[in-house]
Amino acid sequence: MQYRYLVSGRVQGVGFRYYVSSRARTLGLAGFVRNLPDGRVECAARGDEAQLQALEADLRAGPAMSRVTNVERSEWDAQLPLSFEVWQ
Repeated sequence: MQYRYLVSGRVQGVGFRYYVSSRARTLGLAGFVRNLPDGRVECAARGDEAQLQALEADLRAGPAMSRVTNVERSEWDAQLPLSFEVWQ
């Protein structure tokens, strides 16, 4: 399964991408995370349902300095990296 997540709130400049990358690698997921120009963070990941549910819970929690107000999830059909990467 592959999903794309769009995370809104105070999610840039607070270590959010590196938090997501660490959690995703711990869960054994492949994909990427990056900042978007509109202030949101985009994450796309591939894994099984349990792994992706755990990632979504981590996205909703965020690191200590963040404040997540919304997480949108949609299916992702495009190719993803073989590992989990932080994109600029």
